[in-house]
Amino acid sequence: MRSAEPVVIVGAAMAGLRTAEQLRTGGWDGPIIVIGDEPHLPYNRPPLSKEALSLSAERPIGEWHDTVAFRLRPSVSDVHWRLGRTVVAADLTARTVKLDDGEALGWSGLAVASGLRPRRLPADWPTQGRVALRTLDDAIALRAGLRPGVRVVIVGAGFIGCEVAASARRLGCEVTVVEPLDAPLVRGLGNEVGTAVRRYHERSGIRFRMGRGVVGLASEGERVAGVRLDDGEELPADLVLEAIGAVPNVEWLEGNGLDLGDGVLCDASLRVEGRSGVVAAGDVARYPNARYAIGAQRIEHWSNPTDTAKRAASTLLADIDGAPPTSTPFAPLPSFWSDQGDLRLQSFGSTCIADAATVVDGRLDPLDDGAVVEYTLGSELVGVLLINQPPKTFRAHRARVDAAYLSIDGRNPR
Repeated sequence: MRSAEPVVIVGAAMAGLRTAEQLRTGGWDGPIIVIGDEPHLPYNRPPLSKEALSLSAERPIGEWHDTVAFRLRPSVSDVHWRLGRTVVAADLTARTVKLDDGEALGWSGLAVASGLRPRRLPADWPTQGRVALRTLDDAIALRAGLRPGVRVVIVGAGFIGCEVAASARRLGCEVTVVEPLDAPLVRGLGNEVGTAVRRYHERSGIRFRMGRGVVGLASEGERVAGVRLDDGEELPADLVLEAIGAVPNVEWLEGNGLDLGDGVLCDASLRVEGRSGVVAAGDVARYPNARYAIGAQRIEHWSNPTDTAKRAASTLLADIDGAPPTSTPFAPLPSFWSDQGDLRLQSFGSTCIADAATVVDGRLDPLDDGAVVEYTLGSELVGVLLINQPPKTFRAHRARVDAAYLSIDGRNPR
């Protein structure tokens, strides 16, 4: 299957790589151009908040990249990587994208895999000593500041915030986490589990300020010296990590009449609002999952780029070939894991939509001993969280959650 025009993939992270691989697997032997704003070939992001922070910041960036880089399969050896370039505009009618250097590229198919960027505190606050964590370069900058005795304030108690807190504490930093909600990880795992996670981290010396917002930063010149909270407290800080969520990179798609309110709205085939030849994959895609009758959503789990790339590539190839896309419902099973010190969290399903959580094995205090928590919506099992459980148990728990939302034939959601 070949066209005079290439397939262009905007985004050179995991979703972009997996989409390129799936295009080759599906029979596309024409040119593929992958455009990424970072200078690095695709790499794995989860270690950036954990294992990578154990590396020395003095090591060459090539060695840092080697520790997290994805192995490139032979099937994508001829992919043209346009790294360090940004797509600034797209014309979906003319089938072109425009790069930051003014170059325009035509395409026979377009895959939107432009991912996310960190949400930041106000830009007019002091800038030196503030970091976010999304990229390899961010991790290196963060690691350079994590030294024994350094006072680190982490704004946000989500997964990245908690993972970095554990890593920084192991490096000898004084760590305080600020979170406006009542417990860490509460949006995804609920208050009871979140409170148990907080107790676990407090035993290692990490401090929490829950139910508190940040209203400003104290400074010495341009450098951060403290974090001001909405109750009047000021936390001394040598380094501030902003872990307050992420923003989809969709500005380059403006002007095409798309719904970009929260990522790129797609249909059940990952086609961007039903437009032939345009698909989306990864964190930027907002799509309906046939398992859950809750409408289109964005998913930021590690498994999502691979799941969406498979369907997006299949749809794109069908569009280029003039064939109908597969009629099999798109019903991926979300999964994620989080390593926080000696705490290992592994989840299958969609815990965030549950209305109840029940500990069915072990206990939440102390978490070190492990537990299994089941999440239900009404009477349906929608997710499971495994805390410090042996990997040999993962398959059985995953199968239970998978079966709960699939009919007997294993394909057609109820």
